[in-house]
Amino acid sequence: MNGIAGSSYERAQRFVELHAGDELFVMANPTTIGVAQMLERLGYPALGTSSAALARSYGRRDGENALTRVEAIDHAKVLAAATTVPISGDFENGYGDDPSAVAETVRASIDAGLAGCCIEDATGRNDQAIYDPGLAAERIAAGAEAIGDAPFVLVARAENFLHGRPDLHDTVARLQSFEAAGATAVYAPGFTTLEQVSAVVSSVGIPVNVLIGIPGQMFSLDDLAQAGVRRVSVGSGFERVANAALRRAAEQLLDTSAPLGPMFSMAWSH
Repeated sequence: MNGIAGSSYERAQRFVELHAGDELFVMANPTTIGVAQMLERLGYPALGTSSAALARSYGRRDGENALTRVEAIDHAKVLAAATTVPISGDFENGYGDDPSAVAETVRASIDAGLAGCCIEDATGRNDQAIYDPGLAAERIAAGAEAIGDAPFVLVARAENFLHGRPDLHDTVARLQSFEAAGATAVYAPGFTTLEQVSAVVSSVGIPVNVLIGIPGQMFSLDDLAQAGVRRVSVGSGFERVANAALRRAAEQLLDTSAPLGPMFSMAWSH
């Protein structure tokens, strides 16, 4: 079973089946055990980590190689141990430039009992934000080979739109090369229009994930389902919403004339 045993193996199989199915599903992205368990109770069929939310929980900036492989995988393992749904890891560039680093991250994810992971083509460096297309595809190929016969979902991400490069043609070409390299699914975070989403869905033959919670997005889950999207992820969206609510309450509390009950009423109503 390639390092996966028992319920972890079964969860990974369920994750594969979710991507192979015909219906769109939403994968929420918690940071803490309590939130993960709440989301499972609400009915989310799978959960994923968020590198951005985890980095902020450590007081670090996302996308600057701020997390180590051990930190990220240990965090995902904690969520997996506390829930019964598939857990996927958001593992940035795989914690190294060389394709062997991606392979090591995939093997470590499988050994940790995770159901999948995302690997992106962003370098985490300012001097060259995005890997060259050839190396980016080689990195995904190494990750796909490392899966072996384990049930595991390898999602390859093209990061152009998050790094000031809104080139849809290049993004589609990168996702197609990731498909050819053996990715299970593809993902281009930063899309704001249904036309961008549809361009990707119609250009690849594997499941497509869409990140929601980005300003300017006017489409609904129904719209995405009709466009052929298989998976929707929230990224750090829930964490941002929670932090915004906390900040509002904290600012209100500093106003010594404000009534204390209303600022906490929503929290006590659930």
